[in-house]
Amino acid sequence: MEIIVCVKQVPDTKDVRLDPDTNTMSREGVTSIMNPFDRHALEEAVRIKEEQGGRVTVLSMGPPQAEEVLREAIACGADAGVLVSDRAFAGADTWATSYTLVKAIETIGNPDLILCGKQAIDGDTAQVGPGIASRMGRPYVTCVQKTREVGADHIVVERMMDDGYDVVRLPLPALLTVVKDINEPRIPSLKGKMRAKKAVITTLGAADIGAEEQCIGLAGSPTQVVKVFSPEPRGDRAVFTGSVDEQVDRLVECLKPFI
Repeated sequence: MEIIVCVKQVPDTKDVRLDPDTNTMSREGVTSIMNPFDRHALEEAVRIKEEQGGRVTVLSMGPPQAEEVLREAIACGADAGVLVSDRAFAGADTWATSYTLVKAIETIGNPDLILCGKQAIDGDTAQVGPGIASRMGRPYVTCVQKTREVGADHIVVERMMDDGYDVVRLPLPALLTVVKDINEPRIPSLKGKMRAKKAVITTLGAADIGAEEQCIGLAGSPTQVVKVFSPEPRGDRAVFTGSVDEQVDRLVECLKPFI
């Protein structure tokens, strides 16, 4: 089974900074990590490969330093890494990003299964995975919490819902986005780290994947960030001190006029 896992290098949430001039995240001097949801997608892909056989290719769109997460993925059991990197991709929103990833996937081959994390922790849109599936005309399921069965032409999964879960049977090829409940990612072994260090990472630019100029980067992004700001506090605020009982009494007195 041929599996592609889409991963993203994101800023560590403990060290996020914004550029006030461009209204975008500043990545200079900021610690970067593999998107946590993507780590679970990678683990699930490797587990399926170990049970069914096949090959796992990890795909990432980003600057040259994103090669780090691809090597980390190889250390955890992936077979190959592909970096889609070009200055022309800068400023891409989820629409342009999904287009670029689809063109890269089509360049790599025709995978039986594409796995993505539910969302990236820097944007939190959860749009790229479904966007890839829609552009490729593939069935997909989001928020997968368990893989029940993998067959030659189908996969059965549990989709997390607010009040439980759905059991969904999908024909292959398909795309899944996963949540953290699906597994516990492994720690890379020394042997895996050595293999990752020697691995050759394939880098593809806009021309390599046949991307149309008007569909990538800022030019291909129908949405752009105009302004980033912290909302101003609204209304009067009060801080209560004293024992819990004293604070509750004061709170009740403050609420009485509104009852």
